[in-house]
This record gives sequence, C-alpha cells and structure tokens, in this order.
Amino acid sequence: MGFLHLLYATFAFINGSLAHSLNGADISSLPLLESQGISYSDGGITKPFEIILAEHGFNLARIRIWTAGPYTQSYALALAKRAQTAGMKILVDLHYSDTWADPGHQAIPAYWPTDLSGLNTQIYTYTRDLASAFSSQGTPIDYIQVGNEINDGLLWPIGQISVNGFQGASELLHSAISAVRKASPATKTVVHIANGWDASDVNFFFSGIFIPGALSENDVDIFGFSFYPFYGTGATLSALSSSLKGVISTYDKDILVAETDWPFSCSSSVALSEPSIPLSAAGQQTWVRDIEDVLAGLSNGHGLGIVYWEPGWIGNAALGSSCSDALLVNSSGSTRSSINLF
Repeated sequence: MGFLHLLYATFAFINGSLAHSLNGADISSLPLLESQGISYSDGGITKPFEIILAEHGFNLARIRIWTAGPYTQSYALALAKRAQTAGMKILVDLHYSDTWADPGHQAIPAYWPTDLSGLNTQIYTYTRDLASAFSSQGTPIDYIQVGNEINDGLLWPIGQISVNGFQGASELLHSAISAVRKASPATKTVVHIANGWDASDVNFFFSGIFIPGALSENDVDIFGFSFYPFYGTGATLSALSSSLKGVISTYDKDILVAETDWPFSCSSSVALSEPSIPLSAAGQQTWVRDIEDVLAGLSNGHGLGIVYWEPGWIGNAALGSSCSDALLVNSSGSTRSSINLF
C-alpha cells in the first residue's frame, strides 16, 4: 500500500466510512464467460478479471451456488481458489435451488424432500458438507448467504411465508446456520432479502423470522439487502438510509448491500429512483459512493460494505433489469473508468 492510499485509508477509518469496508463484486459468471472466449483487459493489458478487480480495490468475491448446473459446488470451489489467489475474501451465495432464487422464485431442488422435516435434515447436511468442502481445499468461506432474496421465505411452498407463515422458513434458516456453525465456525452468516430501501418489507420480514425454538437473532451475523434503482422509484438513497437505520436500532446487526448496480445505459422509458445521477461510468461511481455514504452514516460502524452485481457479464448486461448495460467493462471486455468504484 502506497503512502497516499495509507493516508486515505487512515482518514476514512477515522471518519467511519471504511471502518468495515467490503468492496465486493459478484463474479459468478466469470468461468462460463471465459469458456465462451471472453477475456478482459485493463489499460490495454489482458488479465484475469478477478486480478483486474483486485488491482482496483475490490476485496470480496461473491459466488453463487445452485444445486444443479451450471453453478455447482465444484464450479464455485474452483472460482474461490482464483479469488483467494487474487487476495479477495469469499462470500458464498447459496440459492438452495436448481436455478435462480429471488423474491418470485424459490423452488425446492428436484431431488430434495418436500416436507419440512426432510428439508430441515437436507439443508443441514447440504450446507455442512459444502462449507466443509471449502475449508478442506484451503479456501474457507468468509461470509455465507443462507438463501438469496428470501423475502417470502425459501424452498417453496414448504418454507414460503405467504403460504405457511414464518415457522418453516425460520426452522430452515436455523438448520442451515447450525450447519455453518458446525462445519466452519469462523464463517459469518448472512440473511439476504431484496428491497433494502423498503422499511415496511424489511420490518415485516425481520419481525417475523426470529421464532423461539427456531431461528434466533444470535444465529445471524449480518443482514444483507439488494438495492437497485430500476425496480421502483421508491428505491432512493434517503429511503435506504432510513430503512437501514431503523433495522439497526432494533437488531444492532452489521449491514451488507449484497447486490447493487447502476446503468451505464438505459432506455428513457425506465424510471430510475435517483434521476439526477447520470447514465454513465461517472454515474456508476456516484451511485456506489452515495451508498457508501449511507453505510458510513450508520451507527456503531454497522455499514459493512457493498457488492456490485456481475460487473463483467458480457452478453447478459441487461439480465435482471430493463436497462441495457450496467457493466464496468465494455462489450470487448475493456474496463471503463467506473472500475474505480472503490
């Protein structure tokens, strides 16, 4: 670390903005892209994308795992080795599904049980063995999400809150976290929901999910939230700040913005939640740094960090939104100036 970087880090620590800073990127698609012949360059020099990210201040790699292909456990283990070699910490994102899990989809894997007792046993065994596998290969998991955007629970319909109440989801999360504690005690656990800006949703979920005899507040180390600007104009920075301050005042937990991005380009028909921020590389930096300011304003250093979602997914730049491109690279894999988010 050079003198200026050290001076900045010291200043930022004193002012609270980097006290617990995780500068993350979800790079789950990277090996798939490389298998298609895609490569990345920075300043005209071709390098592995995780190295480029690390050289620009990213220190956390988020890696999703499905119970079926392509994002298998073996795929994730190999990617974790690369992330560790680049000097990055590892955040594993367990979808507990054969495919995408999100607020509208949480399907039980094809070969898993379909009753609560069986699922409690299955999720415990699966999570324990997976966490052990990461430790055994020398890449212990630093942070683990037990579910992805589980606003309405997980492993539907058994663990679906709107169908069966909170009990099933609470038990399943407890079983998963118990497995993490058994297999990898140093790993920090994350419960992740979408729309972190929506205080009503956030309060509803966390006021119900902790049930005596099932999930306790002590089971969960970190509250994780998605925060995107293109799913509703209510997703403002001020709303995020208010929501996070409220949940901290109640639960006193660290906060991770586990998914976010900002469009480089987007149709004018899409209403963004912060229209004053430009659609550009500079706008991407502004968005992330404004979120950093929100996290820095949380009490007791609870603002843990930010994960930028899939900054290099060429060919799927618009996946998950109505905007055409939210990447930190162009279509040729060359970095944009927004690679310097952190």
